[in-house]
Amino acid sequence: MRVDNHDEKPLLHGLPGLKPIESATRECKSLNGLWRFVPGSSDLSTPWSSTLPGILECPVPASYNDIFLQPSLRNHVGKVWYQRQVRIPRGWAGERVYIRVEAATHEGTVYVGDELVAEHVGGYTPFDADLTNHVKAGEEVRLTIGVNNILTHHTIPPGEVVTNDLGRKQQKYWHDFFNYAGLARSVKLCCEPRIRIQDITVNTDIEGSAGVVHYEVKTSKETERVRVDLLDADGTVVASAKSLSGSLRVKDATLWQPGKAYLYSLRVRLLDNSLIDEYTLPVGIRTVRISGMQVLINDKPFYFTGFGKHEDTPIKGKGHDDAWMVHDFELMKWTGANSFRTSHYPYAEDVLEYADRHGWVVIDETAAVGLNLRIGAGIFGKAPSATFGPDFADDQTRDAHAQAIRELIHRDKNHPSVVMWSITNEPDSSDKGALPYFEPLVKLTRELDSRPVTFTNAGLSKPHQDVIAHLFDVIGINRYYGWYEDTGDLDLAEKHLEDELNEWQRKFGKPIVICEYGADTESGLHSIPASPWSEEYQSAYYEMYHRVFDRVEAVVGEQVWNFADFNTTPGIVRVDGNKKGVFTRNRRPKMAAHTLRKRWTK
Repeated sequence: MRVDNHDEKPLLHGLPGLKPIESATRECKSLNGLWRFVPGSSDLSTPWSSTLPGILECPVPASYNDIFLQPSLRNHVGKVWYQRQVRIPRGWAGERVYIRVEAATHEGTVYVGDELVAEHVGGYTPFDADLTNHVKAGEEVRLTIGVNNILTHHTIPPGEVVTNDLGRKQQKYWHDFFNYAGLARSVKLCCEPRIRIQDITVNTDIEGSAGVVHYEVKTSKETERVRVDLLDADGTVVASAKSLSGSLRVKDATLWQPGKAYLYSLRVRLLDNSLIDEYTLPVGIRTVRISGMQVLINDKPFYFTGFGKHEDTPIKGKGHDDAWMVHDFELMKWTGANSFRTSHYPYAEDVLEYADRHGWVVIDETAAVGLNLRIGAGIFGKAPSATFGPDFADDQTRDAHAQAIRELIHRDKNHPSVVMWSITNEPDSSDKGALPYFEPLVKLTRELDSRPVTFTNAGLSKPHQDVIAHLFDVIGINRYYGWYEDTGDLDLAEKHLEDELNEWQRKFGKPIVICEYGADTESGLHSIPASPWSEEYQSAYYEMYHRVFDRVEAVVGEQVWNFADFNTTPGIVRVDGNKKGVFTRNRRPKMAAHTLRKRWTK
């Protein structure tokens, strides 16, 4: 078996503009639906220069892996091609015309006819393809999007491609969820004025009973006339300004609160003799800060209850679906949860917008999962290799990681539901190379935004071994005493868990959020006494953990792993996926869901 070299430095696309919306000056046209589809191969040359061969059609948004029945497509390594004809609306003459691709896992290239117009690396954040100089209003064009699912040591998340003894390419990766690929989120055709609002950044504060909205507007061209209005939920203007940056004060403001969302609207208009451009942004007035071992939202202690999740459903894989999304939120609400982490990548922006409107609290995470060679080595009894260094996660990896952080914060900085940035999941934080790798990334995150910064610590790096926890505002901890350690012995697991959490508290004195704890459970399997894999054991496991959490002051949150069973790479330790969900993959409750509901709704 040999490792193939796919480390050529790709062309990185710049940060996208504001999320496309409909306004008095902007329009969007959905390109969701069926696209012509073909996997890349050695005998398929320049597929963007003509109609794609074959008869396959693939829905957008969706991952392609589970839709077709051929194993070669499910396990495809490399590029696939999507194509459709697109008519530019005739009323868009003179406008800036662009395509918004909300996600292309893990690299996307966009062609209009045979012209390359955009390329982007990173599978979970959006990018724009400017079509203005390549299309004419009223005419039809051929749009082709290539999506490459290859992961390397220099991508986030990392991986490597190997060639097996049959000469077939295989993608290896170190994260425990299936490497779904394709156009998993919406594709939109949009227009906006050439002189336009390019970006808006909002930060909020509270002064007594008043709310303060600090804003900054960036435009594509210098302009002297701007009008900024803050409207309440009834559409009444409560504050105004005439500058590109400033502060708006709202007397007796209604705050955005967990479980009780309230959104104002920030309307920005560029003016000449008439309206040039208009953009409206939802705004929630709230504050987030750390005080000792507490996380404060609006200066009140907040305790996280909820889940780590995945964008994972049957057939569609990571494809976004509004029906699944709303149903998942309803199930989480039924359990009494108030929060979730976007494990282990940024979710679709539709999810965060829903969280904004309904008062959910979000820990927003980059796709930096799998930066830990010790985990696999421990499972398979191999000598661990250094994760951070020239042989794996090097300076080029860190550059990609930094770009992932920039794109995450650029997209999600204005969401009131987002209270914390998680810049990595379960890195090898005992590796001596972890400190020089992560120190500049934490610094970058703080330069970009004022929210607290966290990470999740893996079980192989105990408090006396971890070399990076001191960098962070909140310590996220993933622990599996009673499952991977002390398997089946919950009494011993309880002692070891409490001893370790107390050690974290003594050493760092920072808030701790338990971001993962759970046990694989086969729905319908019962046993007396409770034994691993049974529903009784999963419930007893959670009850034990909750007793410990209640005894450790620094613990300010519990997020179960996982909300629902999810698909993983095939393996002897994963039978039909990861079964740690308290709901099945089809969202049927296990006994543990009732256990959580009893605790969280008390």
